Amino acid sequence: MPFPVLPPEPPSITAPSRFDPPTLPTVTAPRSTESAQLILKTSVKPAPPEVSQVSLADLSAPKTLREAAFSESVDSLNSAQVPTSQPLTPPSPSQIPQPDLPTSPSPIPPPAPSNAVPPANIPVNQLGREGFLELKADRQDYDTQRQIFTAEGNVSLKFRGALLTGDRIQVNLLNRLTVAEGNVVLTRGQQVLRGQRFRYNLIQEEGVIERAAGEIFLPSTASDFNPSLPTDITAGTVPGGSVGDRNTAIQPAQKVSSPGGVNFTIGSRRNIAGAAVVPKAGGDVRRVRFEADEIEFYPEGWRAKKIRLTNDPFSPPELEVRAERAQLTRLSPLRDELVATRPRLVFDQRFSLPLLRNRVIFDRNQRQPALVNFGIDTDDRGGVFLEREIEVIPQGPVQFTLTPQFLIQRAITNGGNPIDPDNFGLRSKLVAQITPRTQIRAVGVLTSLDLGKVENNLRASVRAQQLIGTHTLSLEASYRDRLFNNSLGFQNIQSSIGALFFSPTIAIGKTGINLSYQVGYQFVNANTDRADLLEPIRRNDRVSLGRFQASAALSRGFLLWQGTPAPATPTEGLRYSPNPVVPYISAAVGLTGVSTSYSNGDNQNNLNGSVSLFGQFGHFSRPFLDYTAFNLTYTRVVRDGLSPFLFDRVADDQILYAGITQQLYGPFRVGFQTVYNVQTGREISTDYLLEYSRRTYSVGLRYNPIQQLGSVSLRISDFNWTGGGESFSGSGVTPVQGGVIRPPE
Repeated sequence: MPFPVLPPEPPSITAPSRFDPPTLPTVTAPRSTESAQLILKTSVKPAPPEVSQVSLADLSAPKTLREAAFSESVDSLNSAQVPTSQPLTPPSPSQIPQPDLPTSPSPIPPPAPSNAVPPANIPVNQLGREGFLELKADRQDYDTQRQIFTAEGNVSLKFRGALLTGDRIQVNLLNRLTVAEGNVVLTRGQQVLRGQRFRYNLIQEEGVIERAAGEIFLPSTASDFNPSLPTDITAGTVPGGSVGDRNTAIQPAQKVSSPGGVNFTIGSRRNIAGAAVVPKAGGDVRRVRFEADEIEFYPEGWRAKKIRLTNDPFSPPELEVRAERAQLTRLSPLRDELVATRPRLVFDQRFSLPLLRNRVIFDRNQRQPALVNFGIDTDDRGGVFLEREIEVIPQGPVQFTLTPQFLIQRAITNGGNPIDPDNFGLRSKLVAQITPRTQIRAVGVLTSLDLGKVENNLRASVRAQQLIGTHTLSLEASYRDRLFNNSLGFQNIQSSIGALFFSPTIAIGKTGINLSYQVGYQFVNANTDRADLLEPIRRNDRVSLGRFQASAALSRGFLLWQGTPAPATPTEGLRYSPNPVVPYISAAVGLTGVSTSYSNGDNQNNLNGSVSLFGQFGHFSRPFLDYTAFNLTYTRVVRDGLSPFLFDRVADDQILYAGITQQLYGPFRVGFQTVYNVQTGREISTDYLLEYSRRTYSVGLRYNPIQQLGSVSLRISDFNWTGGGESFSGSGVTPVQGGVIRPPE
């Protein structure tokens, strides 16, 4: 019979040293209608190979490696007999599963000569019973008595979509047990395992790896929902994050490949100009490296002893998680669960901090870190408080979390009674991904567990969002929504129900101008200062009215100057930042129109014109004053009419929005972000920030004396942990900007 066509040679793979950056093999499947069969390069020696006793014992081990230890006896292999049966006929090409073909055409290798035949002593028929092996090596031997292959030198073995490479591989054809030694790499899809010695069952896809290393792949997310009015650059309430974080996130795109396999991918996100003026260049490390003394793996995941995990592509890592034992389980194609025994964080190979959570879900959902979070909320929680998120339903399309809060400052003020229910709070969140285009989000907050004060302590909201083409329809209901409306300060919406329909960012031809718009209707019960709308005898100053609003925003950005980033090395561009800093200066102009009508006949219309200048200097790699980020936005408002409510009333005609972040020494940065009413000379809101920034993590302290809110945040890069990173996420404050409510994105 004709000998099968040889596919392209697999890549050469060498074993890494401990926590060296991994290099992933790239294997291209041959584009051919022929089925892959056992492929042997070079001739087969007639003499049986010299096989060590340890290897023979491994090859004769029981089939189920998860339930039985590997036998160390040579006799079990020597006594193995070939089952007696009728000679088997190789299956026809139509019966052989076809390999996955690449989506793009690739050259078809020339066919082998028709007179090529496999070596005579290789049992090709027997191999066809449970799937074909594709074996390549510099030297190959076959022991006809034991039915064991031995391959040495640049060995690669393909089986059922897996690629196994190493210096030496032995395969027992009777039970399909394989032993690989020396610079061994097993690649299955996006999962990569490395080690010095593998024991692997090809049929059950189970085995044990000694001195193991590998990566956990963090897959991409499903459909993202549009943000509300993303092209609006009107100056207003201070957003989350420091000036440096926001400016670096929108810096000019640089296609960077750093040593060690960190790929900086080009993407886009909302920026100060409202759209992709300067796309994001971020260190999207979508793999977490790990090492372990031993790993037992199987199709659903693996178990490990003395494991170390890190999000750092360089060695030694700045940050790693260590545990005595760990188990990784595949929950779905987009989610992995890691359960560890006595895990702890290790900073710079010195400082160790125990983790209060032993379970982590790897996906693209943002999560709170394992430690408790501290915050400051004088208005609702009496000052300093701490909280800890608990995942009640962490798996599947429905996720539910509870976050108990202990109100430290209120407890001290109330006499220090630790069991007083008034000293405790609770925050809950439910996220249900009904379909890839349908999502429900519900949030409930109790600022006191004193059930006699529920009416004044409960806040709740529900949003059901549906993607319709590229637009988003959002059905919304809320109770005691807490908003901050610039000079008018904190306002409450007692209740609201309605719908909002909004667009994504729409590029207008090749002009560089970006457009977004939204329309919505709500029935609102909220405070008013209009006596003609209130009853003479009343319990409060609230009124219920229908509210219709339409708004649209245009913006355009200009890149004025761009510098060169430092090399993506751990001592330069990636010394204190997860991605190299690109010096630049940009400008943006924007125009936003808002028209609001109320069921009592009132109207409020306003047109906001804005101009922005923002940028950053330095590379954040030297010890002193090597990074400065700034932003400056001026907004002029022309308005007609007045809202009967306080929560959305436009009261500021000229607004200046400014901020700066400056490196002081090493990883320490300080900064502020302020909003100022130019017409009245009144400070609207100011954030002060202190940050300790490293490549793999950062710790930030933030305080706003006007809003009397503060937070302590811990960010661990690429673990999708964002504790405290959003704008006072525990406070539940929603900003109002130019009369438009800006719900969390």
